[in-house]
Amino acid sequence: MAVRIRMKMMGKKGRPCFRIVVVDSRSPRDGKVIEQVGTYDPMIGDKDARVTLNRERIDYWLSVGALASDKTGVLLKKYGTAGTHLAQHETALAKLKAHRSRYKKTGTTTTTAAPAE
Repeated sequence: MAVRIRMKMMGKKGRPCFRIVVVDSRSPRDGKVIEQVGTYDPMIGDKDARVTLNRERIDYWLSVGALASDKTGVLLKKYGTAGTHLAQHETALAKLKAHRSRYKKTGTTTTTAAPAE
């Protein structure tokens, strides 16, 4: 079985999102996957924060002979284990996480008094 690491399209019209997955090379783009190993969200403004990868699993699949597609290969070259943009990637992810935590909803709820009868 020929195994590939490629992107599976998710999201909706006008809001694309991709999962980086390990699949049989003969399966369709959005077909059955063997394992999900990351995500790619092109709608995030900071280019270095668009990718999240499980580097250990990607290294495993590459070691057993899986091939990366063209676009996924570029992402792995930049953000993989021996990537060229790792420092920028970590900084961008920390900045994105801090930004999201500011707008995260708190667990408190407000109640209104019942109307008097």
